[in-house]
Formats: sequence, structure tokens, C-alpha cells
Amino acid sequence: MKIKLFEPEPFRPAEAREKIDKSHGLHPDDRYLKPGRIPHIWCSGCGLGIVLTAFIKAIDGLQIPIDRCAVVSGIGCTGRVAGYLNMDTYHTTHGRAIPFATGLKIARPDMEVVVFSGDGDLFAIGGNHFIHGARRNMDLTVLCVNNFNYGMTGGQSGPTTHMAARTTTTPYGNCEYPFNLTHLAFASGAVFVARWTTFHARYLIDSIKKAFRKPGFKFIEVVSPCPTGYGRPNRLGSGLDQMKVYRDRSEIRNRIDPIEAPLELSGPIVVGEFVDREKPTFLDRYREDVMSKVEKSRQSASPPPAQAGQESLSHEHAIVSQSR
Repeated sequence: MKIKLFEPEPFRPAEAREKIDKSHGLHPDDRYLKPGRIPHIWCSGCGLGIVLTAFIKAIDGLQIPIDRCAVVSGIGCTGRVAGYLNMDTYHTTHGRAIPFATGLKIARPDMEVVVFSGDGDLFAIGGNHFIHGARRNMDLTVLCVNNFNYGMTGGQSGPTTHMAARTTTTPYGNCEYPFNLTHLAFASGAVFVARWTTFHARYLIDSIKKAFRKPGFKFIEVVSPCPTGYGRPNRLGSGLDQMKVYRDRSEIRNRIDPIEAPLELSGPIVVGEFVDREKPTFLDRYREDVMSKVEKSRQSASPPPAQAGQESLSHEHAIVSQSR
């Protein structure tokens, strides 16, 4: 007797999109997404879908109007978030998400401007922009999905790759020290700094809400599995296996110095809300220190209204006298 094995139907993106389009309006988060762009490109087990959902739950919980929220993203897997959100989004060039977001916030201070990017984009070519955005205390919410490698371009090592970790560019193990992103954000001037994993989705939603309510430069690091680019060469298992590690090894420690919260390949994963402080934003200082002085100088340079009227009458009288 010949046993017939189960053969799944071939995946047809066009048909999948048609089914999703027909169900438009049925999902509670549907209005925040572009169904026509689904299915997404992320690998099975990737944590980006969890982070995107947490972001949507946060803005929905705060009832932030879609037309008052703009998302700026960089390159890589995380950068694709901009293509799936049904709001004003900007998919920028490599490493330049924060400069684009800064210009947008200055031009439209009434908007909630969010930066969505990965560890490679934000802290390699974009590292300079990150530290100065935090130094200025620009009113931005920055979400960094940290999967410890350049996932989209082939699993190369980056600024957060663990010591001794194997990647396509470090086949014998990484010999560079990684950044502690939360410590870097705190030292650069961020007013709110938190770290969660994709296992801590509810905590992540709460932290995003707090970031929205707080003026200034806010930074949230989300540790996420990358089963394809990082998990496979380091034998970390599937995305589910890595989520189990996040569950078993994570320690919630709020209000600690971020320097005490390194991320290591082995050992505890320290998560929590580390920094929450008050400081005037760039726009606050600009209005107070620059625009107020510019306005005063304009007022002192222009003559009083009555005097200006008298000068105008005197000028007209002189013209009439000359014509006579």
C-alpha cells in the first residue's frame, strides 16, 4: 500500500493578498495596517511582528490619531515596518532615520514622531546621529529592535554582536566588544531608557505608552530573535527556542544604572525601565533661548506704531511739497 504524504498547497502571494483584502475591516488592528502589503517578508520565528503589534496596541490604547503619528524607519528588516503601517511613514536611507525624524519634528512639532530601526542601522552608520539626537534631547521615540546582526543582508556582525558569536563575517567568532545600547543612550542624554525582549510584550506596550507621554528623547531597546541570520550559525534554535531563553533567563530590574545591564550570550538578560528623568527638550530651549530673543530684537528694531505713522505722514508731506 502506497502512503500518500501530505503536500501543502504552493504559496501564491496574489491569492493571499486577495483573501486579506476581502477580510478588510474585520481585524481590530486593521486600520493601522496596509492589508495589501501583507504577507510580510519577515522569517518564521522573527520577533518583528511582536514589536509592531506592541506599537499598534500602544497608540490604540492612547487613542493617538493616525494623522498625528509619523513613523521614520531605516534600512534592514526592521525598516520594512514603514511599509506595513497605514500612517505617514518615511523609509529613509541607511543610518539616516534620526536626521529625517529630527527635521520632521522641527517642522511639525504637533506630530508624534517615532523612529523604528535595527541595531545595525541605528548604531553603526547611524551611531553619530543617535548620540547627537539624544544629546539635543530631540522629542523623538526611538524603538530599536536588536537581533545582534545585519539580518537582511546576510547575517553579518554588527555593533551589538556578542563576543565569540559566529556570523558570516566572523566565522571563527566575533572578537569585538559589543555596545550596551541602554548605557549609550543614557550617557548621550536620553530622558527615558528601557529594554525588553519580545517575550515581554505587555511590558513593552506599557513602556511605549510612557514614552509617548514623555517629552524628550526616549529610547526603547527590544531584544528579538533572528533564527535565520543569527540563531542558525550560533545554534540557538528556532524563534520559539529563543523566546524560551528570554523567559527563563530574563531578570526585571527597574531603575538601575544601565552600565549594570550588559547583554551577554550567556548569563542573565537584564530588562526593565532603567532611566526616567526630566529635562527641557530641544524645541523648548530653542523657543526660550533663540526665538524669544529674535522676537525681542525685531520689536526693538521696528519703530512704535504711532511714530511709524508720523514718519509716513511726514514723508507724504515732503512729496507733496516737492510736487508744488
